[in-house]
Amino acid sequence: MTAIVLALIAGAVVGLALGALGGGGSVLAVPALIYLLGFSPSAATTASLIIVAATSATALYAHARDGHVAWRVGSLFAAAGIIPAYLAGAAAGRVPEVVLTVAFAVIAALAAVRMFRPSSPKPPERIRPGKAAGAGAGLGMVTGFLGVGGGFLAVPALVGVLGLTMRRAVGTSLLVITVNSLAALAARTGTGGGLDWALIGPFTGAAILGAWDGKRLSTKVSGNSLQKAFAGVLLTVAVFMLIDVLA
Repeated sequence: MTAIVLALIAGAVVGLALGALGGGGSVLAVPALIYLLGFSPSAATTASLIIVAATSATALYAHARDGHVAWRVGSLFAAAGIIPAYLAGAAAGRVPEVVLTVAFAVIAALAAVRMFRPSSPKPPERIRPGKAAGAGAGLGMVTGFLGVGGGFLAVPALVGVLGLTMRRAVGTSLLVITVNSLAALAARTGTGGGLDWALIGPFTGAAILGAWDGKRLSTKVSGNSLQKAFAGVLLTVAVFMLIDVLA
């Protein structure tokens, strides 16, 4: 029962951050699954993909309803990441768990540092297909290997590479994240040993509900304040993971 309560609380926090910030919240899913619910790093990254896919798809519906999703360019960007996400998802199961944990902690720390110093990427003068494909492929690789949505990477890429407004980039990033997460999950089919569905279910449900609350919260609280608060939590978690695995 305690584990289920922890799954509900962790899921709500992840969903709240995802809904409020439009990306980055899913980075907390992996450490929550490892340190609160006892998942192995490999199982945690797989379970995180399930949670991220379901939560992002639900949040995508809300943004699409408001007309904030660029379906055509978002689909092309997502398509570039499908194969890298699939290959990285397959490779993750063969990597030593300590390497997986360190890689995740480093990416989480970099994401936190970037959130502390949010930038406003300028729309490009013209869209470069090669650069867009490279950015989409890189995002797919991160999603597949580490089990994170990568919204903290997708949003600035969609603005700086494809020229979307920030509002449309946030909504479109959810499309990209959903597609990449599903591709990575396809690569991990049959390798889901150790997944506790009795915990993943409540975690996912709470994350979905939290995402809706987060979207409403973003209209009432300064986005910059929310982002810095989340960055502080994320950096603390990343440092804890590095100390734990290297000690």
